Amino acid sequence: MRLQFPDHFFWGTSTAAAQIETASAHNWRGVQSKDGYTFERTTDHELKREEDVRYIQQFGSVYRCGVDWARLQSEAFAPFDQEVVKEYQQFFAQLNAAGTEIMFVIHHFTNPLWFEEEGGWLDKENIPAFIDYANQCIQYFSQYVRDWNVFNEPNVYALNGYMLGNFPPFKKSYFKANRVLKNMGKAHRVVYKILKANDEHKPVGISFNTCYFHGLNFFGKLFAGFTDWWFHKKAARPFAKYLDYWGLSYYAYVPFKPTPITEIDQPGKLKKMGIPNDKMWGYKPEGLARSIKRFHRRYKRPIVITENGICTENDDQRIRAIQDYLTICHKAIENGVDLRGYIHWSTWDNFEWNLGPTYRFGLVRIDLDSKERISTKAGAFYAEVTRNNAIDIHHTN
Repeated sequence: MRLQFPDHFFWGTSTAAAQIETASAHNWRGVQSKDGYTFERTTDHELKREEDVRYIQQFGSVYRCGVDWARLQSEAFAPFDQEVVKEYQQFFAQLNAAGTEIMFVIHHFTNPLWFEEEGGWLDKENIPAFIDYANQCIQYFSQYVRDWNVFNEPNVYALNGYMLGNFPPFKKSYFKANRVLKNMGKAHRVVYKILKANDEHKPVGISFNTCYFHGLNFFGKLFAGFTDWWFHKKAARPFAKYLDYWGLSYYAYVPFKPTPITEIDQPGKLKKMGIPNDKMWGYKPEGLARSIKRFHRRYKRPIVITENGICTENDDQRIRAIQDYLTICHKAIENGVDLRGYIHWSTWDNFEWNLGPTYRFGLVRIDLDSKERISTKAGAFYAEVTRNNAIDIHHTN
């Protein structure tokens, strides 16, 4: 069965600068990951940009990416380092020349150490420094950009950095997480207006993470319900009024019994419960359908899937996931959702934040020692989907 997508629908893949470039003076450098690696050398992308362009251009017409704030700006309000600017400009120009447009992510989890040392997103006095960084990104990179994500997954950033303590600065405070969201929301509103004044025709959104939180018993339902409210509703509030589209990401089905059960924290438990899973979470593609429907009904805005994928080293599992998720996207369009594009995470394997590089999402495999890029069957499958603007569904049991 072939599912054909609308002519205007766009395809792409995504990475984050910090996860693929060697660590600079940012707040993740030196962090020890769950799988034993140190956040330092990641995939050598800054040394392999020309090679990486050839992989990126196989996967649709859009590349969602960002730049390393800490490499560009050595202190608050400092002019960007022109050598680093040229490096990124050359890379973006190569992508544009190859027919690939840029979805530019201004903030993707990492902050320069100087920003962190001043209190980071906990202190509203730091917002002007971020706005200056955004202004210089617009000045130097706007000519290469088709649309913008001001923030990547602020709900994940606030939850993991300030409530659960999994990300730098490793805080555990509900109130601090809320303050961070409030300050990011204030920054977003200002930057949104600047971006629209600079070019009103370039769409501006954020990427917002969505999950399927599911309570399996009485207390599980209470905890899952609260988590769902905070993660999807409260965290969205500071950003909702100043968006041309919602960028949605989806990866995870998380059952609560009464606390959350994941493959990360309780390996093998999901399988014993009969719940399909990847290396990180429960696998329920219908969670993406729930997320699309909820955001479509609540906000009546266009939607782009800005991240979606599966953590596995099994090509066949990744191909099945692409089939499952794109079937859901196609159905949403048939049901009247203004779903404009699909961006797969990720172009190649990268350093999966606090978990490490053995947690793989890439359509292109990275050798952990040599950093060699290796094409995969799943990558070839997705490349064909993007060329055809259609997917052939062949489910096998």
